[in-house]
Amino acid sequence: MSKQDEIYMRRCFELARKGLGFTRTNPLVGCVIAHGNRIIGEGYHHRFGGPHAEVLAIRSVQDPSLLPESVLYVNLEPCSHFGKTPPCSLLIQQKGIRKVVVSNEDPFYEVNGAGIRMLRESGAEVEVGLLREEGYEVNRRFFSYHRLKRPYIILKWAQTADGFIDLNRNPGDPIGPNWITDEVSRTLVHKWRTEEAGILIGTDTVIRDNPRLNVRQWTGSNPVRITIDRKGRLPDGLHLLDGSTQTVVFNCAPVRYSGKIRSIIIDHDFTLNELLGELFNMQIISVIVEGGRRLLDSFIKEGLWDEARVFTGRVVFSSGVRAPLLESKPVESINFHDNRLEYYRNKMNDLQH
Repeated sequence: MSKQDEIYMRRCFELARKGLGFTRTNPLVGCVIAHGNRIIGEGYHHRFGGPHAEVLAIRSVQDPSLLPESVLYVNLEPCSHFGKTPPCSLLIQQKGIRKVVVSNEDPFYEVNGAGIRMLRESGAEVEVGLLREEGYEVNRRFFSYHRLKRPYIILKWAQTADGFIDLNRNPGDPIGPNWITDEVSRTLVHKWRTEEAGILIGTDTVIRDNPRLNVRQWTGSNPVRITIDRKGRLPDGLHLLDGSTQTVVFNCAPVRYSGKIRSIIIDHDFTLNELLGELFNMQIISVIVEGGRRLLDSFIKEGLWDEARVFTGRVVFSSGVRAPLLESKPVESINFHDNRLEYYRNKMNDLQH
């Protein structure tokens, strides 16, 4: 493949990322149609249930007579089944496009190679694997969801300069968070929330901080709020139970909530694997876990995480609740305003090889 092919595929990645936070369980897909050394069509999957990238790219071509002489680039295998939209592989075939370049095969069981096979059987030349690892990175949530049968898990916390995530608190202490990071970092966290399907915190954090877990400092959709209340300790009046946003509470005994709250009854020995299985069945493709320490440690101990995002602020607590520890080294570390932000990846769950 040529450098020009790589340029076109990276443009597909760039377009695909525009759909982050809007496509729900669908993948992020961008498409470029090139005639010679000129792009004549582009498109990306905007939202769940809407037209696919290939459809929009083909529609954008002003002179359809050029399509049989053009190359279609797409970061994920064109679909081959009738879902909310007709198969893209069939449309490509009908438009007479004779060459298709794909970065990644689709792991979804209703496609999984069938789209590529349909195109090849129609006589089209199909090349697969261009910038495969970069393509995987774009759709890492989608790949994990289908291959591991669970949501993609992002751990997130903020720790002080001396390694604490909270002060020690007594029952009578004021409700509310002890902020470690600044307003700019908290705005970034709200942006992250718009990009994931769900957000999970432990019962103690709900009671101590009374968070809203919604998006107030960025434009986008609220994630589904999730918590586990094994012992029925959540009091009335919490923001999490205000019914304003889709919320899921895992209870060991029946509880009646109002508004947009769903109660799921679980056993006392309910495991994280069972939790993630329930969320998978609810079609929650990704979850950001924001604490507390016990919940974060459980995910780390079980190896049930894919990436972690850790802020380190300048605040010093001297004592309190120690931050979780990750054995791996950060894959990226940046200075973000007045804080350090480190990104980690769990290589044990890396599916791209």
